[in-house]
Amino acid sequence: MTLFTQAAFSTADAGTEALAFGRHIIRITAEQTGGSLGCFEAEVPAGEGPPFHVHEKEEEFFRVIEGTFAFWCNGARVELGAGSVICVPRGSVHRFQNIGQTTGRLMVVMTPGGFEGFFPAVAREANPTPERICQIGEQFNIRFVFDAAEAA
Repeated sequence: MTLFTQAAFSTADAGTEALAFGRHIIRITAEQTGGSLGCFEAEVPAGEGPPFHVHEKEEEFFRVIEGTFAFWCNGARVELGAGSVICVPRGSVHRFQNIGQTTGRLMVVMTPGGFEGFFPAVAREANPTPERICQIGEQFNIRFVFDAAEAA
């Protein structure tokens, strides 16, 4: 990992595409920031979003670029539109869903960085099973929550 002594940036047309759970554009990696953070954009089709999950070691900051999203965090729910932001604490059970009628876009910053590698890792797999996705998730400190009591 390199030291974070110079600004890390991504121009409007830059980034690395990962097609896993929709289109993700990796904008800034943990490698570029000495592990401090990672940043990516997510394109989320209408009605879509991840299942409840927990990031064991990272805080997650979202900015809604386009669309309307519902966010759940530790049992609370909020609806946010373009320009809104939300920060989810590490260890919290959370999820989001595009509740609009068109594809929405999110800018996501994770601190510390590293989770942004999850999407390229899944994209490299040929038709991964849910079990395999969970195994990959473990490598990136994400745990999916399928227990309704824990998600409430």
